Amino acid sequence: MDKRQAIGSWLSGPRAAAEEMGVAFGYRGERLGLPEDGPGSIAPPGRRIGALFIDWALCMLIAYGLFAHGLGQSAGNWALLIFLVLSVLTVGTVGCTPGKRLLGLRVIGVDGGRLGVPRVVLRSVLLALVLPAIIWDRDSRGLHDRFSHAVQVRI
Repeated sequence: MDKRQAIGSWLSGPRAAAEEMGVAFGYRGERLGLPEDGPGSIAPPGRRIGALFIDWALCMLIAYGLFAHGLGQSAGNWALLIFLVLSVLTVGTVGCTPGKRLLGLRVIGVDGGRLGVPRVVLRSVLLALVLPAIIWDRDSRGLHDRFSHAVQVRI
């Protein structure tokens, strides 16, 4: 391997370098038995982030509406608590938050069923901590989804 190949593999990333060596990763969700595209396939990262922003904006509006009188800056802290409650209630009952529903996403168990309350609570708490949500595996699932045995799919 000459210097140009070494620099090229570093710039393109480890996945591209491994694919050049013949490693087959397959499509996102293949290891979970999900289809490659269409309903039931892994939700794209852009939609998931968009749904998160919609949910956060909704929680901020609720927090400012309920707690802005005299609390000022702490409304953001209340928004986090509202976000946790919203996530637990909506994902635990209908399988999606309002933002996920607007963007055509749903949270299901890896086995294809609904998440139980303990798994929804674990997922929501880890999502609120942020760090587990930004560390992804090759199926684009965050640690919060992996630890709760969940996957976000298209409706």
